[in-house]
Amino acid sequence: MPTTNEIRSAFLNYFASNEHQIVPSSSLVPSNDPTLLFTNAGMVQFKNVFTGQETRPYSRATTAQKVVRAGGKHNDLDNVGYTARHHTFFEMMGNFSFGDYFKPRAIELAWNLITKDFGLPKEKLLVTVYSEDEEAAGLWRKIAGLSDDRIIRIPTSDNFWRMGDIGPCGPCSEIFYDHGPDVFGGPPGSPDEDGDRFVEIWNLVFMQFFEDPPGTRTPLPSPSIDTGMGLERFAAIMQGKRDNYDTDTFRSLILASADVTSQDADGQFKASHRIIADHLRSTAFLIADGILPAKDGRGYVLRRIMRRAMRHLHMMGTSEPVFHKLLPALIQQMGTAYPELGQAEALIRETMRGEEERFKAMLGRGLSLLSEETEKLSAGGALPGDVAFKLYDTFGFPLDLTQDALRASGHLVDVPGFEAAMKVQRDRARAAWSGSGDTAVETVWFEARDRFGATEFLGYTAETAQAEVQLIASGGVSVETAGPGAEVAILLNQTPFYGESGGQVGDTGEIIAPGVKVAISDTQKKLGDLLVHYGTVTEGTLKAGMAVTAQVNHARRSATRAHHSATHLLHEAMRRRLGDHVMQKGSLNTPDRLRFDVSQPRPITREELNDIEAEVNARIRENTAVTTRIMTPDQASGEGAMALFGEKYGDEVRVVSMGGKDADGSKPAWSVELCGGTHVSRTGDIGLFRISSETGVSAGVRRIEALAGSAAESVSVANEERLTQIAAMLKVTVSEAPERLATLLDERKLMERKISELQRKLAAGGNDAAKIETIAGIPFAGRNVGETPAKELKGLADTIGKQIGEGVVALVSTADGKASVVVSVNPTLPEGLDAVTLVKAASAALGGKGGGGRRDMAQAGGPDVEAAETALNAVRAGIEAAVNA
Repeated sequence: MPTTNEIRSAFLNYFASNEHQIVPSSSLVPSNDPTLLFTNAGMVQFKNVFTGQETRPYSRATTAQKVVRAGGKHNDLDNVGYTARHHTFFEMMGNFSFGDYFKPRAIELAWNLITKDFGLPKEKLLVTVYSEDEEAAGLWRKIAGLSDDRIIRIPTSDNFWRMGDIGPCGPCSEIFYDHGPDVFGGPPGSPDEDGDRFVEIWNLVFMQFFEDPPGTRTPLPSPSIDTGMGLERFAAIMQGKRDNYDTDTFRSLILASADVTSQDADGQFKASHRIIADHLRSTAFLIADGILPAKDGRGYVLRRIMRRAMRHLHMMGTSEPVFHKLLPALIQQMGTAYPELGQAEALIRETMRGEEERFKAMLGRGLSLLSEETEKLSAGGALPGDVAFKLYDTFGFPLDLTQDALRASGHLVDVPGFEAAMKVQRDRARAAWSGSGDTAVETVWFEARDRFGATEFLGYTAETAQAEVQLIASGGVSVETAGPGAEVAILLNQTPFYGESGGQVGDTGEIIAPGVKVAISDTQKKLGDLLVHYGTVTEGTLKAGMAVTAQVNHARRSATRAHHSATHLLHEAMRRRLGDHVMQKGSLNTPDRLRFDVSQPRPITREELNDIEAEVNARIRENTAVTTRIMTPDQASGEGAMALFGEKYGDEVRVVSMGGKDADGSKPAWSVELCGGTHVSRTGDIGLFRISSETGVSAGVRRIEALAGSAAESVSVANEERLTQIAAMLKVTVSEAPERLATLLDERKLMERKISELQRKLAAGGNDAAKIETIAGIPFAGRNVGETPAKELKGLADTIGKQIGEGVVALVSTADGKASVVVSVNPTLPEGLDAVTLVKAASAALGGKGGGGRRDMAQAGGPDVEAAETALNAVRAGIEAAVNA
């Protein structure tokens, strides 16, 4: 009996031997279809190949594709665990031809594989074809030797596949396995087709038409093949089982669930074990593909799946979190085929454990409320919508979890009442909003939030994604179209663009579609979870509802990420070097630099800055993984996580950890912070860190400005070049430059002192300019001392004053292109001779205003260096006026 792993390998190897490229499974987050919540079929990753938008280096492919159907129109969640073949996660095996072989070869490959390689009895197989596809029916007769009674013609859309209302389409042909007459059910197309006797195992899509508009089909120039075989149901047949949950993979997971709960795998909790086994797979694979529990979008679907499994674990008596303990069993079964499980094991385990801890904290109270309210219901009565909403809003019970909990008692939920309570809450939030800026503009986003819900942010793992334009705003109002030159704000259903928050600037990039291009200059958050893209239409006409590709500017995002991650390391390094009083007071992370404000009562010394910079670079060189977990604020605080200044947190937060563990184990990582921004994958991706400045911002707050990554490298290279140039000018080596420069500076200081002394002697000397005048009987020395520095005027005035005795000295300097004047009056002279009055008269002559000092010594200045003699004359006139007064 082949194992599931052996069946998967045999399928892929069979097609590889028939010239097919084995292509790894794509992510569960579809990158090329904005209409899909999750990858729900094997052909999703090849959609653009089928439409001609993309080419691959191969024309034949085969895959084992991860698939989740637990949200949107593809939602099997309610049936999981209670039927034989419903799953939230399953594997879709497939083979594809892109304009290469068509119906004959596709049918031949399928038939030979299942009857020859896998050995299924031909008499147990029958097929369906689209009623108008006589070609396919004839090929089944010819290739497989099937009689007409085993070729069932289906006239409905069940056997006609479409990619959408417009696009490639074509008839299908399904292969069914007959479990035998002892199992209830009829063949496809019969009244009893929903029974379990006939099980579809493979669907072959013959993509041969293009439909546009609906109903008008033209043949494709290169018909293609898209097939899908559910591995779980095929494994059940190959292993002689009628129930997918009895296959080897599921059985191992069910037994692991039985072990951690101490409950019989096939006892009263049989359905619970099956639900847990299925949900374990979905949970692990979704987290491995970058999805974390959240309140909206894909993260909310993941949370619903996880909490449904956790409730069943709780029902079986588990008092502590145990869901994460099942992960090793899953990795053992599927880790070889999907290595991402092992690579993300730590993240998966911690996310599962943390989510169960949070859920258990509220579960008891929520179930108690549900029990109390259920007892009030009559037989078949519905739980009031406001109660279901309270369970959702207060205790974190998704609506379908409440519905699942009521299943055993036969009660339903008043869903319209639940939705009405939800609307009341939204209206209350709108009424309480005080607003800012242009209220009309904000109203657009309130209406959008009510209509579309939160924007799904994909930017933690992607920089390019397909999306749908939900709303275009221009001039504060919603518009249906926007042409070239229009300034627009765009809302997408999902986006890789980061909206400015937490100190990180918003992303820039492009939003494009065939013939359309919008240059995005900024991305902002509105109402907490709407991501609005601001830009200009540069080509074509953008339309609401249009499918587009959103592309983040990779270089800018990478540089911003490096600075943001470096900020986390800087914060921790400062706390360890300076003390725990260091707390973030603000930050800015851009592609070019980071700015980080912290509480710090004194300037940070150069030695301290050097130590901090060295510590950050040491952590960068460690090249440890940067991990993200979802926690409650209390849990994060308990692990030492630092909160961002000014940020408001809800009941759960993203916790970013980086750096190796502390030696004493006091923290799970060197740096642990609450942060919703984007970060590097490993600390080594930062590259280099350089502090560029340290300044004061306000009392008790210091600001560090720094560079990371390529920005730091560019500055380092530029500084090295400058140093080389300086060394060349000094005619020494770079290593000798500091000593040589210090010597030159010392020599310059000595020369400046000598020059100053010579100027002082010259100014006080006995040349013509030194002659002493007598004005109204008062000795007066008035001099233009030229380039003598202004700072030396008072000392020089003292020297000359001692030479002339009881007199007045006035000196004017024109150094550095500015006029300065000092007036000295011997204190023995009459009080009418006031230095302040005289210097003000001189300042006015120099084009200045005022002047100040004491009666015996005053100083002033002015812009007019050519008026030095005029200023001295003004002092002369002032002396004469004072004496004759």
